[in-house]
Amino acid sequence: MRLISSGRHHATFELGDLQVISLRDGYIDMPPTRLRDEEGRPLGELPAAVPIVGGNLRLSVNAFFVTDGTRSVLVDTGASDNWHDPTMGLIYDALDEAGIDRTHITDVAVTHNHEDHVSGLIAPDGSQAFPQLERVWIGAGDTSVFTGRLEPVRDRVVPVSERVAINNWITAVPTPGHTPGHTVYDVHGAAGHLLIWGDTVHVPTLQFDRPNVTWEFDGDQPQARAARADLLRQLAQPDHFVAGAHLDSPGIARVTPAGDGYTLEYLAPPIG
Repeated sequence: MRLISSGRHHATFELGDLQVISLRDGYIDMPPTRLRDEEGRPLGELPAAVPIVGGNLRLSVNAFFVTDGTRSVLVDTGASDNWHDPTMGLIYDALDEAGIDRTHITDVAVTHNHEDHVSGLIAPDGSQAFPQLERVWIGAGDTSVFTGRLEPVRDRVVPVSERVAINNWITAVPTPGHTPGHTVYDVHGAAGHLLIWGDTVHVPTLQFDRPNVTWEFDGDQPQARAARADLLRQLAQPDHFVAGAHLDSPGIARVTPAGDGYTLEYLAPPIG
């Protein structure tokens, strides 16, 4: 997997016959008290390797567009204007910068139902962001989010309750824990596997080295911890890569075992 090009809000990678385009929706700041130890208590003093900005953890927010030149899938949609923060909602600029026509997007795959992942289905002006949308893939446990603002796309929701192929190069894989319907998307082909996840890892400078650390908003922390452990074991195999919603933008990397944890090697330098 290699970087082809990049801009202010996007980076394009080649994975065999596929192109994977990372789209930067922005960033959010969260207090370090969101991190939890194995007893569910706020984590103590953080390692020096974990950067703090104004007293907070800074989390990138990424989405990913995958195409074979004919078919495409957009994984996650960012926050639109639902976060009420000028540092978010940049995915539409990122799509434009990458040369992706929103009217050509028919399939959106959502990792889970939190607003920084699903809200971008509706643009800030209230219109449907992807007017030719045919299917919204999302874990069956998370489908209740499609009310109110998201009601207009409810009729196109495809609930994922078990491992299922979206097409011949991307498979939806349930990984509950963070939410009941949290789902990872396995992009696969002759060149290897790219696992696209949502909130499996929030703080990459900590949770690869210490994968037992969880997040306050993990609905089931032991289950989220177990799902992360399983995915990290998969990623340690040859020709496996990860694309993470909260890894440092553009958020695509390889994972290597190291001691009781793992190391992360980004395939491109951070954007912004």
